[in-house]
Amino acid sequence: MSFPLFRRPGTVVFLDDDQAYLEMLAMVLPEQWHIRFYLRPQVCINQLQQEPPLWEADAWAQQEIIDNWRAGRPLIPQILRYWATEPGRFGLTQVCVFDYAMPGMDGLQALGELTDWPGGRVLLTGQADEHVAVSAFNRGLIDQFIAKQTPDISQYLIAVVQRMIDRPQMRHSQIWRTALSQPQHALLQVPSVARQLGSLASAHWVEHVVIGQPFGILGMDAEGRVSWLQLESAADLAELAELAEIQGVGAAEAADIRDGRTLVDLELQQALGQLGPARRAQAFSIGHEGSLLAALFPVDSSANPPGLTGYGQWLRQHGHRTVQD
Repeated sequence: MSFPLFRRPGTVVFLDDDQAYLEMLAMVLPEQWHIRFYLRPQVCINQLQQEPPLWEADAWAQQEIIDNWRAGRPLIPQILRYWATEPGRFGLTQVCVFDYAMPGMDGLQALGELTDWPGGRVLLTGQADEHVAVSAFNRGLIDQFIAKQTPDISQYLIAVVQRMIDRPQMRHSQIWRTALSQPQHALLQVPSVARQLGSLASAHWVEHVVIGQPFGILGMDAEGRVSWLQLESAADLAELAELAEIQGVGAAEAADIRDGRTLVDLELQQALGQLGPARRAQAFSIGHEGSLLAALFPVDSSANPPGLTGYGQWLRQHGHRTVQD
């Protein structure tokens, strides 16, 4: 278990020739999901087949951030600029849910057309089709299958799709892993650390990125408010206290930093090029081992580039539910 280095919301696609079933789903699926419904397989396939180049361009935009960082440019301003200039990232489909039994082309045939599409695949089946789904799962053609006769299917379907939305995308993980040192990455793999960070991320953000210089998590909530969870190894507290004293923090406050009672946001300010009076925040331990401390700081909106849009704002502009017939 490890904490995901990169997470963001995306789109979920449902394909079913039964319009009444899609209308039922539209009423019960979570409001925070952006969903596209399709009645005809070919229309859905054509849409999803246009996405791989967009996924690739998005991955390269992230890789460019890492390349620029290696050349000396701070990560945090680049991530904020990426969030401001790439609102289309929310429209990329993370999960598709296809009904198996459709006239002309069944759901498994439709999924077979999506050779380069990188998202999660769920097949809805009737009871008589379960053997087909089992075979498809064993061959790696689908990630999950759900029988429509499953008791309380709506809640079960929501749980399955949410897990797939939350599942880290391998390409993104590989890109952002390079922004961390080996000791930092190892800390994030400690189960108690990963669980607590996961709870914090869910409580504060819908989108986040983990970086190592400075060490922490840059996150944005649904309304576009950005905050920084500063992470400090207990072994690095003395160095942070020394930096704080150089920047004018008093001896008593520096002692609080050394003892792990408070943290200061000087590293965040340096990354943003906005060095001012140090802001202090109460520190708290992450995980059971006591080797990692954290403090949460809001990022002033003056640091945000024009156009920074949160997922909730984007949803209101694009609608929660669209049906393509």
